[in-house]
Amino acid sequence: MVASRVLLALAVLVTAPLVPSRAPAASPALPAEIPAAERDRLQKIAETASVATRAAAEPFVARREIFEFLLDHPEFATHVTRALKLARYRIWRGPEGLWLDDGWGAVGQFAVVFARNGTRVMYARGRYQPRLLPSVHGQAVIVIEYGAEPAPDSRALITATVAGYVKLDSRVLSLLGKLAGPLATAKAEKEARTLMKVFARVSRAIEENPAAVHEQVRARPDVPPRDLEEFRQLLNLR
Repeated sequence: MVASRVLLALAVLVTAPLVPSRAPAASPALPAEIPAAERDRLQKIAETASVATRAAAEPFVARREIFEFLLDHPEFATHVTRALKLARYRIWRGPEGLWLDDGWGAVGQFAVVFARNGTRVMYARGRYQPRLLPSVHGQAVIVIEYGAEPAPDSRALITATVAGYVKLDSRVLSLLGKLAGPLATAKAEKEARTLMKVFARVSRAIEENPAAVHEQVRARPDVPPRDLEEFRQLLNLR
């Protein structure tokens, strides 16, 4: 879910009109717990990104354990967002890992590389196929950092930032992405904030009627049964 929004937002903008560039977002300091070889590979992608952005999302109230469950179970999370008609993303697991299709032309593979201590690091490789234009191929590193302050009724005030670093395979498109810096960055920031708004809307729906949300998700085909059972337990449903 996260990866598709970042890839789509930035891939679209490499075909945008050129405008003066500005300084790119600083590359991330990736968690030391990530194995060195993998961390170095992701760091190189971030440091040579065609477009980079970092956006702070509007804080929202949610149960932290449910927010983290959805972050860490992206396949199941898209069943929830589709059941609630909040997003078109589709994520499924194949022999090679997780695949995503955002419903607007972005398709690819991704993985949750790190999940701990208020940080999630994801890697994606995919393509975006715009209408009447050649497909855009690239890879992305996405970093979500969040804090959770206590709120009433065992909930938490979630404050999150989303950073995206996209490296396009085409040198020409990569140059266009860098030259279109402010335009691309503004679009990516909007997509990052939209992502967190989806989480906020899911959280509100769960707070208002957890049984109804569970039933809507349960009725969907191909829902991972183990994830569904864990979700039921988190919702304290019988």
